[in-house]
Amino acid sequence: MKKPAFVAAGLLAVLLVSTTAGATDLALTADLGTTGVGLHMSIPLYKSLNARVGFNTLNYSYAGSTSDVNYDFKLKLNTVDALVDYFPSEGSFRLTGGLTYNGNKVDATGKPSASGTYILNGNTYTAASAGQLDGKIDFRKIAPYLGIGWGNPIRKESGWGFSADAGVLFQGTPSTSLTSSGCTAPSNICNQLNGDLEAENVRLHDKVNDLKLYPVLRVGASYRF
Repeated sequence: MKKPAFVAAGLLAVLLVSTTAGATDLALTADLGTTGVGLHMSIPLYKSLNARVGFNTLNYSYAGSTSDVNYDFKLKLNTVDALVDYFPSEGSFRLTGGLTYNGNKVDATGKPSASGTYILNGNTYTAASAGQLDGKIDFRKIAPYLGIGWGNPIRKESGWGFSADAGVLFQGTPSTSLTSSGCTAPSNICNQLNGDLEAENVRLHDKVNDLKLYPVLRVGASYRF
């Protein structure tokens, strides 16, 4: 997890501990899902409202492609949540909203074809002359979250409980960049390559544009102290 997320998580934890000093209504939830693995802390605000803060993190790799280029993608998930859970019937069903510090990002590396070439914007380049193709996909750092869930970790009795979340993280339109490092072709070919990379970056952006609405599905186990 990146340093800013560590700092944010630490500050949130200190805030919760300071506001709940002397109180026993406190629960921790360990969860797993599309945002990675994480830990959240809950405290009561009112009989039907809880505050919940925590973090999730996970790195994993996968393969993908645009119409022209194959890529190895590395997805790095790092989020810190500040959420409010509302229990409309004062039971286990909840409505959730809040803000998330969004450190999610994707690194992409272009993969040449079996013949050792790239086709970019209709032009063919050898991998040796084009150099390495590197892409980056970033999202806005503060993202709203809306969702529903099941389970109230702040129960009447202490002990273990179940938690589930389903919602959407509004990451916004992603920003993408695609560059080549180590072009060894003549300067006019390298200039052409840069122009073709701009066209390929548009395709890459279209490929990942659906990530502006990131689905959040989590299950977890909670413990009330």
